[in-house]
Amino acid sequence: MPTIHLTTFIAAPADRVFDLCRSIELHRKTMAHTGEQAIAGTTNGLIGLDETVTWKAKHLLKIRILKSRIVSMVRPLSFTDEMVSGDFKSLRHEHHFKRIDNGTLLIDLFHFETPYGGLGKLVNQVFLTRYMKNLLETRNGMIKDYAETEKWKFILD
Repeated sequence: MPTIHLTTFIAAPADRVFDLCRSIELHRKTMAHTGEQAIAGTTNGLIGLDETVTWKAKHLLKIRILKSRIVSMVRPLSFTDEMVSGDFKSLRHEHHFKRIDNGTLLIDLFHFETPYGGLGKLVNQVFLTRYMKNLLETRNGMIKDYAETEKWKFILD
């Protein structure tokens, strides 16, 4: 099962970064290029423990629907979401927030598995891991931008 491990330094308090990462509105903005919409479950505000959100977006030339649930949360240190239904065989995204002197380290551990056996593994190796890593890096870049400027107030206030 592929795992993407990203560490992003953000010059902002962990509480702010934690809440921005749970924001449905900011998620929608970070994935605007895919037309991502929250269509069921928690569709606005901050998603919380045991809540679900269903996303609809265009990825890899196809409209896809993915439902995920927040399965663990320790504010402001971590939360984990897991796919309930969607195109992956499995998907688990761990978000960790480490307080440091000058800000927060946002650590993503993104575990996923595609269906289709050996063909799915080949697709992972050749293409999908890079595609998913680019999505996460784009998202983290926007979270960093919002957290380090006054933009966060438009999302969390």
